[in-house]
Amino acid sequence: MSEVKISAEPRTEFGKGGARRTRRAGKVPAVLYGHGEKPKHIALPAREFAAAIRKGGANQLFAIEVSDGTQVLALPKAIQRDPIKDTFEHVDLLLVRRGEKVTVEVPVQLTGEAARDTLIVHDHDTLSVTADATKVPDHLEASIEGLEAGTQVTAGDVELPAGVELAADASQTVASVTAAPTAEQLEATLPEVEEAAEEAEAGVGEETESSEGAEAPAAEGEETTEAKTEA
Repeated sequence: MSEVKISAEPRTEFGKGGARRTRRAGKVPAVLYGHGEKPKHIALPAREFAAAIRKGGANQLFAIEVSDGTQVLALPKAIQRDPIKDTFEHVDLLLVRRGEKVTVEVPVQLTGEAARDTLIVHDHDTLSVTADATKVPDHLEASIEGLEAGTQVTAGDVELPAGVELAADASQTVASVTAAPTAEQLEATLPEVEEAAEEAEAGVGEETESSEGAEAPAAEGEETTEAKTEA
């Protein structure tokens, strides 16, 4: 994977307020750390960073040039996204050097088609591997071509590029092939699904009636009408 050059600015505002102001300015709050260095807080241009991640994935290597003269190589270690806005909230960047070995999680893509009347369960969509920091693959491929029901693809079955070593357990299941349910099996389970849905709907109805019929408790220190009458 080729490195992406990106500019950055030192960040002097911290906390939630500072992070919000950084994002409003079109930048992503980030921190650089590793190699025993003191963490360095920076702000990255949001559009450039997002474009690089879309193209190279979560393991994209960045050549970062900070406006204070700092020049480093770094890999994303943790990326926080806003699930609604689909924007980047914060990024942890790990300092690396050329030739240095790093252990990262790499996405696994399934290729080919299994035998007819089967279903594929993608048990693990990433694998832990060790590679040169400047040569981390953007993805790995695992073939399911022609696999019959009852078979599995393990981490040890995944072909790795030259220079990349498996860090995960070789017996870790990547994908499982199961038999697809028959029409008769689907019809047999349909009444159970409908019954469960009816029970859930009835339960919601009972809770609603109960809450509507319940009297609101008197406020603390407030006398009820009966108490006043007896007094």
